[in-house]
Amino acid sequence: MILHILDLVGVAVFAISGALAAGRKHLDLLGVVVIAVVTAIGGGTVRDILLDRHPVFWIERPVYLSVILGSALLTVVYTKFFSPPHKSLLVADAFGLALFSISGAQIAEQGNLAALLVIVMGTITGAAGGVLRDVLLVNIPVILRRGRIYATAAIVGIMVYLALQRLGMVQTWAALVGMTIVAGLRLAAIIWGLMLPIFSLSDPPLEH
Repeated sequence: MILHILDLVGVAVFAISGALAAGRKHLDLLGVVVIAVVTAIGGGTVRDILLDRHPVFWIERPVYLSVILGSALLTVVYTKFFSPPHKSLLVADAFGLALFSISGAQIAEQGNLAALLVIVMGTITGAAGGVLRDVLLVNIPVILRRGRIYATAAIVGIMVYLALQRLGMVQTWAALVGMTIVAGLRLAAIIWGLMLPIFSLSDPPLEH
Protein backbone atom coordinates (compact mmCIF):
# COMPACT_ATOMS: atom_id res chain seq x y z
CA MET A 1 0.00 0.00 0.00
CA ILE A 2 2.79 2.44 0.93
CA LEU A 3 4.63 1.65 -2.32
CA HIS A 4 1.48 2.30 -4.33
CA ILE A 5 0.85 5.62 -2.56
CA LEU A 6 4.46 6.70 -3.18
CA ASP A 7 4.08 5.82 -6.85
CA LEU A 8 0.91 7.92 -7.13
CA VAL A 9 2.53 10.89 -5.42
CA GLY A 10 5.60 10.56 -7.63
CA VAL A 11 3.43 10.38 -10.75
CA ALA A 12 1.56 13.52 -9.69
CA VAL A 13 4.76 15.47 -8.99
CA PHE A 14 6.38 14.46 -12.26
CA ALA A 15 3.17 15.28 -14.14
CA ILE A 16 3.30 18.77 -12.64
CA SER A 17 6.93 19.20 -13.72
CA GLY A 18 6.04 17.98 -17.21
CA ALA A 19 3.10 20.38 -17.47
CA LEU A 20 5.26 23.31 -16.34
CA ALA A 21 7.94 22.40 -18.88
CA ALA A 22 5.33 22.16 -21.63
CA GLY A 23 3.90 25.55 -20.63
CA ARG A 24 7.30 27.17 -20.96
CA LYS A 25 7.45 25.83 -24.51
CA HIS A 26 3.97 27.29 -25.19
CA LEU A 27 2.35 23.97 -26.11
CA ASP A 28 -1.40 23.53 -26.46
CA LEU A 29 -3.48 21.55 -23.96
CA LEU A 30 -2.92 18.22 -25.72
CA GLY A 31 0.81 18.87 -25.80
CA VAL A 32 0.78 19.62 -22.08
CA VAL A 33 -0.97 16.31 -21.35
CA VAL A 34 1.39 14.33 -23.60
CA ILE A 35 4.49 15.79 -21.96
CA ALA A 36 3.00 15.26 -18.49
CA VAL A 37 2.28 11.60 -19.30
CA VAL A 38 5.75 10.95 -20.74
CA THR A 39 7.44 12.63 -17.78
CA ALA A 40 5.35 10.81 -15.19
CA ILE A 41 5.40 7.25 -16.51
CA GLY A 42 8.46 7.21 -18.76
CA GLY A 43 10.93 6.04 -16.12
CA GLY A 44 8.64 3.39 -14.68
CA THR A 45 7.81 2.11 -18.15
CA VAL A 46 11.50 1.72 -19.07
CA ARG A 47 12.08 -0.07 -15.75
CA ASP A 48 9.20 -2.49 -16.27
CA ILE A 49 10.32 -3.29 -19.81
CA LEU A 50 13.88 -4.00 -18.64
CA LEU A 51 12.62 -6.15 -15.77
CA ASP A 52 10.14 -7.92 -18.08
CA ARG A 53 7.23 -7.02 -15.80
CA HIS A 54 3.84 -7.64 -17.43
CA PRO A 55 1.70 -5.71 -17.76
CA VAL A 56 3.48 -2.38 -17.43
CA PHE A 57 2.41 -0.71 -14.17
CA TRP A 58 0.13 1.98 -15.66
CA ILE A 59 -1.67 -0.52 -17.91
CA GLU A 60 -2.39 -2.73 -14.94
CA ARG A 61 -3.61 0.26 -12.90
CA PRO A 62 -5.11 3.00 -15.11
CA VAL A 63 -5.53 5.18 -12.01
CA TYR A 64 -2.01 6.42 -12.76
CA LEU A 65 -3.26 8.04 -15.97
CA SER A 66 -6.13 9.65 -14.09
CA VAL A 67 -3.71 11.11 -11.55
CA ILE A 68 -1.49 12.43 -14.37
CA LEU A 69 -4.39 14.02 -16.22
CA GLY A 70 -5.77 15.62 -13.07
CA SER A 71 -2.36 16.93 -11.99
CA ALA A 72 -1.61 18.37 -15.43
CA LEU A 73 -4.98 20.12 -15.73
CA LEU A 74 -4.80 21.51 -12.20
CA THR A 75 -1.34 22.87 -13.01
CA VAL A 76 -2.71 24.60 -16.12
CA VAL A 77 -5.56 26.13 -14.12
CA TYR A 78 -3.24 27.21 -11.30
CA THR A 79 -0.82 28.95 -13.66
CA LYS A 80 -3.70 30.89 -15.23
CA PHE A 81 -4.20 32.71 -11.93
CA PHE A 82 -0.81 32.50 -10.26
CA SER A 83 2.71 32.72 -11.58
CA PRO A 84 4.72 29.67 -10.50
CA PRO A 85 8.09 30.38 -8.84
CA HIS A 86 11.01 30.61 -11.25
CA LYS A 87 12.54 27.33 -10.09
CA SER A 88 9.25 25.51 -9.56
CA LEU A 89 9.95 23.06 -12.41
CA LEU A 90 13.29 22.06 -10.90
CA VAL A 91 11.83 21.75 -7.40
CA ALA A 92 8.92 19.60 -8.58
CA ASP A 93 11.36 17.47 -10.55
CA ALA A 94 13.56 17.05 -7.46
CA PHE A 95 10.71 15.63 -5.39
CA GLY A 96 9.62 13.40 -8.27
CA LEU A 97 13.17 12.12 -8.57
CA ALA A 98 13.25 11.30 -4.86
CA LEU A 99 9.92 9.48 -4.82
CA PHE A 100 10.44 7.51 -8.02
CA SER A 101 14.07 6.56 -7.33
CA ILE A 102 13.23 4.85 -4.06
CA SER A 103 9.94 3.32 -5.23
CA GLY A 104 11.73 2.01 -8.32
CA ALA A 105 14.43 0.51 -6.13
CA GLN A 106 11.75 -1.18 -4.00
CA ILE A 107 10.17 -2.73 -7.10
CA ALA A 108 13.57 -3.99 -8.23
CA GLU A 109 14.11 -5.47 -4.76
CA GLN A 110 10.98 -7.57 -5.21
CA GLY A 111 12.79 -9.40 -8.01
CA ASN A 112 15.65 -10.29 -5.67
CA LEU A 113 18.14 -8.46 -7.87
CA ALA A 114 21.71 -7.70 -6.85
CA ALA A 115 22.21 -4.37 -5.05
CA LEU A 116 23.94 -2.81 -8.07
CA LEU A 117 20.96 -3.63 -10.30
CA VAL A 118 18.56 -2.25 -7.69
CA ILE A 119 20.50 1.03 -7.79
CA VAL A 120 20.44 1.09 -11.60
CA MET A 121 16.72 0.35 -11.84
CA GLY A 122 15.86 2.91 -9.18
CA THR A 123 17.92 5.55 -10.95
CA ILE A 124 16.28 4.74 -14.29
CA THR A 125 12.84 4.99 -12.70
CA GLY A 126 13.66 8.41 -11.28
CA ALA A 127 15.57 9.94 -14.18
CA ALA A 128 14.34 8.45 -17.46
CA GLY A 129 11.01 10.30 -17.51
CA GLY A 130 12.77 13.65 -17.24
CA VAL A 131 15.17 12.65 -20.00
CA LEU A 132 12.28 11.77 -22.34
CA ARG A 133 10.55 15.06 -21.47
CA ASP A 134 13.62 17.11 -22.25
CA VAL A 135 14.29 15.26 -25.51
CA LEU A 136 10.73 15.84 -26.72
CA LEU A 137 10.98 19.53 -25.79
CA VAL A 138 14.38 19.83 -27.51
CA ASN A 139 16.23 20.64 -24.29
CA ILE A 140 19.51 19.21 -23.07
CA PRO A 141 18.38 16.53 -20.58
CA VAL A 142 18.98 17.55 -16.98
CA ILE A 143 20.96 14.36 -16.44
CA LEU A 144 23.50 15.49 -19.08
CA ARG A 145 23.86 19.13 -18.09
CA ARG A 146 27.44 19.78 -17.16
CA GLY A 147 28.30 18.89 -13.59
CA ARG A 148 24.77 19.25 -12.22
CA ILE A 149 23.91 16.76 -9.48
CA TYR A 150 20.88 14.81 -10.68
CA ALA A 151 21.27 11.07 -11.22
CA THR A 152 24.05 11.21 -8.63
CA ALA A 153 21.48 12.26 -6.02
CA ALA A 154 19.34 9.23 -6.88
CA ILE A 155 22.32 6.87 -6.71
CA VAL A 156 23.44 8.16 -3.30
CA GLY A 157 19.91 8.06 -1.88
CA ILE A 158 19.32 4.49 -3.05
CA MET A 159 22.67 3.36 -1.69
CA VAL A 160 21.83 4.82 1.72
CA TYR A 161 18.37 3.21 1.57
CA LEU A 162 19.89 -0.22 0.92
CA ALA A 163 22.63 0.25 3.52
CA LEU A 164 20.15 1.21 6.24
CA GLN A 165 18.12 -1.92 5.56
CA ARG A 166 21.28 -4.02 5.82
CA LEU A 167 21.89 -2.39 9.20
CA GLY A 168 18.44 -3.46 10.38
CA MET A 169 16.31 -0.37 9.81
CA VAL A 170 12.66 -0.97 8.87
CA GLN A 171 12.14 -0.58 5.13
CA THR A 172 9.63 2.25 5.47
CA TRP A 173 11.99 4.40 7.52
CA ALA A 174 14.93 3.54 5.29
CA ALA A 175 12.87 4.62 2.28
CA LEU A 176 11.99 7.95 3.91
CA VAL A 177 15.64 8.62 4.72
CA GLY A 178 16.65 7.68 1.18
CA MET A 179 14.04 10.01 -0.34
CA THR A 180 15.14 12.84 1.93
CA ILE A 181 18.73 12.42 0.79
CA VAL A 182 17.80 12.34 -2.91
CA ALA A 183 15.61 15.44 -2.62
CA GLY A 184 18.09 17.21 -0.35
CA LEU A 185 21.05 16.69 -2.67
CA ARG A 186 19.08 17.76 -5.73
CA LEU A 187 17.64 20.85 -4.01
CA ALA A 188 21.10 21.77 -2.70
CA ALA A 189 22.38 21.55 -6.28
CA ILE A 190 19.56 23.85 -7.42
CA ILE A 191 19.92 26.40 -4.61
CA TRP A 192 23.69 26.52 -4.20
CA GLY A 193 24.80 25.34 -7.62
CA LEU A 194 26.58 22.24 -6.31
CA MET A 195 28.34 20.47 -9.13
CA LEU A 196 30.38 17.36 -9.76
CA PRO A 197 33.98 17.81 -10.90
CA ILE A 198 34.22 18.48 -14.63
CA PHE A 199 36.36 16.14 -16.73
CA SER A 200 37.91 18.14 -19.52
CA LEU A 201 40.60 17.35 -22.06
CA SER A 202 42.33 19.93 -24.23
CA ASP A 203 42.99 19.16 -27.85
CA PRO A 204 46.72 18.50 -28.38
CA PRO A 205 48.51 21.11 -30.47
CA LEU A 206 48.70 20.32 -34.15
CA GLU A 207 52.08 19.11 -35.29
CA HIS A 208 53.67 20.94 -38.20
